[in-house]
Amino acid sequence: MKILMVCLGNICRSPLAEGIMRHLSKEKNLNWEIASAGTGDWHIGKAPDRRSTLAAKTSGYDISNQRAQQFNYDMFVEYDLIFVMDRNNLSDVQRLARTAEEREKVKLFLDNDEVTDPYWDDSLFEPVCKQVEERCKQIIKQLS
Repeated sequence: MKILMVCLGNICRSPLAEGIMRHLSKEKNLNWEIASAGTGDWHIGKAPDRRSTLAAKTSGYDISNQRAQQFNYDMFVEYDLIFVMDRNNLSDVQRLARTAEEREKVKLFLDNDEVTDPYWDDSLFEPVCKQVEERCKQIIKQLS
């Protein structure tokens, strides 16, 4: 199973989802490949936001070695599932899809809800991290 997590800049929400899902899937001995990307290109090659890194570390996850990349069409071929953090990401990613099969791979990470972007509010990083962790556990239970 290959799963891609997507948010806007690939420095806050999707790196948390990538790191937590990778950690939890390894604990369950699942042979899953997890990555993340952003729809924007502002942070390519950069580490996750220090606040995401700290929130992850506080919860027992290390995301410090991850680096941002931009979503591109080839990722539809490379990944089985593409989880996006909000409806804008959903629209941006689906717009690049060429087939119905590719569009079907793209899902909101929280089913019918959005993961709040914590970038502009320091107090949101911890709750977003916990929300992402809980959803990762649910996804593992659903897919394994």
